Amino acid sequence: MAHTLKNGGRLLIGIDLRKDVARLEAAYADAAGVTAAFNLNILARANRDLGANFDLEAFAHQAKFNNAESRVEIHIVSKKAQTVDVCGKSFTFEESEKIHTENSYKYTIESFQALAREAGWTPRQVWTDPDGLFSLHELVIVEG
Repeated sequence: MAHTLKNGGRLLIGIDLRKDVARLEAAYADAAGVTAAFNLNILARANRDLGANFDLEAFAHQAKFNNAESRVEIHIVSKKAQTVDVCGKSFTFEESEKIHTENSYKYTIESFQALAREAGWTPRQVWTDPDGLFSLHELVIVEG
């Protein structure tokens, strides 16, 4: 976006801030199973749209925070050794083998602003909720 907007172009973007690991993992592996159902729906869609034969009961949802990368990593984990056919090709999964489906990055205000600068933006203002869980950033393009 920075390359398509002219001098003075602005962006308002919301960012999920780093927070307690237990809180993050609970949000991505919620007790109601909403996130798990969403993630495992990938296999159901492959069955429906690609003629795959995933046994949906043979896979589980997993969400773990990777501190070094500052992200929640979402996986679908095979509960057993199995072979699945997709589009006429066979794929073998070992027990505990993972399919990496998503990364959800978490930032500090400073780390996000550094990322924005690298992409050609100049941070102007930032707002956070009272608990410091989320931030809203005003970024602007300032050409020399």
